[in-house]
Amino acid sequence: MEILSQMWSFLGLLTVLQNVLPSQLLSLLHSFYESLQDLFSPHSYFEIPEFNGYCGVDVNDLYRHVNLFLNSVNPAGSSTCRRLTLSRSRSSNRISFTVAPNHTVHDSFSGHSLSWTHHVDTVQDSVEEKRSFTLKLPKRHRQTLLSAYLDHVTSRAEEFERVSRERRLFTNNGHGSYDSGWVSVPFRHPSTFETLALEPQLKKQITEDLTAFANGKEFYHRVGRAWKRGYLLYGPPGSGKSSLIAAMANYLCYDVYDLELTKVTDNSELRALLLQTTNRSIIVIEDIDCSVDLTADRMLKSSNSSTTAKTKRSSSIKERGSRIASSTCGNNNNNNGEESGRVTLSGLLNFTDGLWSCCSEEKIIVFTTNHRDSVDPALIRCGRMDVHVSLGTCGPHAFKVLAKNYLGIESHHALFDVVESCIRAGGALTPAQIGEVLLRNRGNVDLAMKEVVSAMQAKILSGGEVMECDELVITRSPESVVVVGSPENWDSSPGGKYGNGSKKRKEGTKANFLVRLRSLTKSDSGRKGV
Repeated sequence: MEILSQMWSFLGLLTVLQNVLPSQLLSLLHSFYESLQDLFSPHSYFEIPEFNGYCGVDVNDLYRHVNLFLNSVNPAGSSTCRRLTLSRSRSSNRISFTVAPNHTVHDSFSGHSLSWTHHVDTVQDSVEEKRSFTLKLPKRHRQTLLSAYLDHVTSRAEEFERVSRERRLFTNNGHGSYDSGWVSVPFRHPSTFETLALEPQLKKQITEDLTAFANGKEFYHRVGRAWKRGYLLYGPPGSGKSSLIAAMANYLCYDVYDLELTKVTDNSELRALLLQTTNRSIIVIEDIDCSVDLTADRMLKSSNSSTTAKTKRSSSIKERGSRIASSTCGNNNNNNGEESGRVTLSGLLNFTDGLWSCCSEEKIIVFTTNHRDSVDPALIRCGRMDVHVSLGTCGPHAFKVLAKNYLGIESHHALFDVVESCIRAGGALTPAQIGEVLLRNRGNVDLAMKEVVSAMQAKILSGGEVMECDELVITRSPESVVVVGSPENWDSSPGGKYGNGSKKRKEGTKANFLVRLRSLTKSDSGRKGV
């Protein structure tokens, strides 16, 4: 009791002194006490305020990184922190942890014990609060620990922010010359590489290339290249180009910018939209051959050059030559006016590979088209579109992925052999076509499989083009392949043109397939009673 009485007396004396002594003297005594504590303490303390300076406007990025870092180490699993503040935003399912005011979380780095204390002080005569983190580490090793540990905190925080933040889907609103030329919604597309109907080798190629790009910051800086990557996705409608883009965004945790070229007025607005994009993003231009008439630029220049040549050949007739010259000048002036008021091929080339393309890092540019030959070769050469991915109809493995996704077929089904024979004979369908059949009949597995076989048979009997699976080295389907290179290598690639003997082999393949199909159908009917 005597000890408690003395403690209460001491606290009362402190209260009286705080009310009697001037605030300047109290501040001086507090500073003197902290100096003595720092002198005899074996630890060093570093304060990280929420804002830089005293205005409370410039946010301290290191404070945000510390907050993210403590979330990444999951202080909820630590027994040393007695109280946490839990929160969850409306647009996210992830619960975030914040150290409660004036509580401490312990950490270790390089065999040393460290701690973070979250301080929250109220500002006098104000509703605002002053927040900060205090880092405590051994004073003896602070020179070697501080810089390395803060780098570790920053890298861990950036990685956690990348994988946990809400991704956005942007589209241009037609006002790219203003501060905000993009509008966005949460990006919640469920497509992943696990659910994509891709052959394993093709899927592995794409994921390895994406991983190498995401981890290649030092490599790109060392070789002197802008940290960006170009993908050309081409194939018939319904082959899964948009789903592949969504899977790429989910795999890398990138935002997606869907650029609608028809809303862009000129090259200056296109450049302004590029400047407003962020790091770690995918810029998508779908149906690049249909968005704007980019090939007209080259045709127009070719037409002007031929007109000039004809003018020189007819220079013997002076009056007629002058009329042609004046007409040519008029056409050139009109063309210059058109180019100044629309997106040109030159502007799009500078957008993908010009000096302005390096304004931000870790960026992927994706073009999609249904007809690769319709795209200007300058747009998809090496350095602009580095990887060409051909997406076609479903192969055997891709079909099994769809059957697993839609019907829940984990093991072998009796009609898988029939489907594989149909695919090899030229009855392959796109993922969208197969997905629609399976979705419509998802309540009956056998009926869904029969409907798919019937659709493939109908394609073969109607004279659908027979594709030679054996001529492809890397397949997702008889038409799918990854080509890394320029358009000059297309014809020699596995997805290039077929030889002259392909047509002769197609007729024999169809006849052999019909014989094979009858035998498989009969054998299956005998087993299943169908």
